[in-house]
Amino acid sequence: MSRVLPLITTVDLRRTYTLGSEEISALRGIDLTVLPGQFIAVVGRSGSGKTTLLNILAGLDKPTSGTVMFEDRDIAEMGEHDLTELRRHKIGFVFQSFGLLPLLSAFENVELPLRIAGVGTRDREERTREALEIVGLWNRARHRPYELSGGEQQRVAIARAIVNEPPLILADEPTGELDSNNARSIFGLFKEMVQNRGISVVSATHDSTLLEMADEVKEIRDGQLFDATDLGRRYRD
Repeated sequence: MSRVLPLITTVDLRRTYTLGSEEISALRGIDLTVLPGQFIAVVGRSGSGKTTLLNILAGLDKPTSGTVMFEDRDIAEMGEHDLTELRRHKIGFVFQSFGLLPLLSAFENVELPLRIAGVGTRDREERTREALEIVGLWNRARHRPYELSGGEQQRVAIARAIVNEPPLILADEPTGELDSNNARSIFGLFKEMVQNRGISVVSATHDSTLLEMADEVKEIRDGQLFDATDLGRRYRD
């Protein structure tokens, strides 16, 4: 039986910020492994380091020390060009605030990453349609964000995140502005993509709905990471 290689591995990851004369340790020795097709929830209080961790996994921030291996490459050693290519082709992002461009239709918002990546017209149209169909919004493709509900806007954001077929989605409080029904629907979409498409999802959240759907639950406390999978099991039971 062949061994499954990790998509991401962090080893003794540390991030320290300097504010005036004070040093603040946002992350203190984080060890995390994300396997292909794995759904991981990261919980913790505001300011606990969840967003810092996601930013470092995405190459948007650099660790003070420690390593972040994406597949077989150390993100911290990548130049700007390689980091841009990593985020363009390997990572999809979903944010609490949706981040849609208001003057573009749902179709155009989802298509935009493909335009940036230089994908041809016919391929762009096919992949954009498929992504919107996956999230159940092809019938709303020509609507602009203000014509969509909050849940629909987040579905468009997810379609945009997966249109480049990345192996990893990083989601930062993706249901923070949604009601419980829409939150469950969004997390159900993530679960479906993990199970059916082999995408890995790492999501920072306060939402208990995610805990019952995630394969693993991790908690950040005082900049350190702890296994909290039993917390997810309690919600499932």
